[in-house]
Amino acid sequence: MSASLGLYRLQLLDSRMDEVRARLEEIRQKLENDAEVNQAKKRVAETVSILKLAQFALKQTEEEVDRQKLKIEQSEANLYSGNVKNPKELQDQQNEIAALKRHLITLEDRQLDAMLEDEKSQQAHQAALDNLEQVNSRFADQNQSLTSEQAILKKEFERLETERQAAVSPLDTNLLAVYDQLRKHKRGLAIASVSDGACAACGTTLTPAQMQSARSTSLDYNYCPTCGRILFVN
Repeated sequence: MSASLGLYRLQLLDSRMDEVRARLEEIRQKLENDAEVNQAKKRVAETVSILKLAQFALKQTEEEVDRQKLKIEQSEANLYSGNVKNPKELQDQQNEIAALKRHLITLEDRQLDAMLEDEKSQQAHQAALDNLEQVNSRFADQNQSLTSEQAILKKEFERLETERQAAVSPLDTNLLAVYDQLRKHKRGLAIASVSDGACAACGTTLTPAQMQSARSTSLDYNYCPTCGRILFVN
């Protein structure tokens, strides 16, 4: 087996291992990154705070309305009790009751606004809860799918490692050092196949002499004159 063929086979294994390794890292990040869930939880917490404020405001307006009604009842009871006989005092009492009733209308309007705001806040909170449930469900389904894929890829990676060990054993250590250096500086692709008389990695068309040199079995390997990768002619 020529050196270039051995390196080419090794390159195929390494390229696939790079793909599997990258995908496993992507899956790991997705499994650990629950940003959408955290955002949904944050929204629920926000709606809880808004709802509590709305409920507190509603309670305050209800208490104010109740106190105002009590004042009116007390004032009317005093007016009709017969204890007040002076005409001026009776008129003042009636005017006071009228003012209390006018203010009651204002308070009841505020109470109605507070009730509407409370209802709106409850709806927003329920919507946030529903969204969180949906996000959790999607996240669980996604995790199940990703976990299954992760297990399959880990088994494949183990198989590739075994195959790589077998592919490396017959290769010269100096040749492997050259290969590793090229992999490091050529974005993981040290070996380039020749397709239709051109380097498949960079597209450079090879001259007849370069093609003959690349086919030669007397040399361990030949480089692409442009990208510097080792050429493999099938």
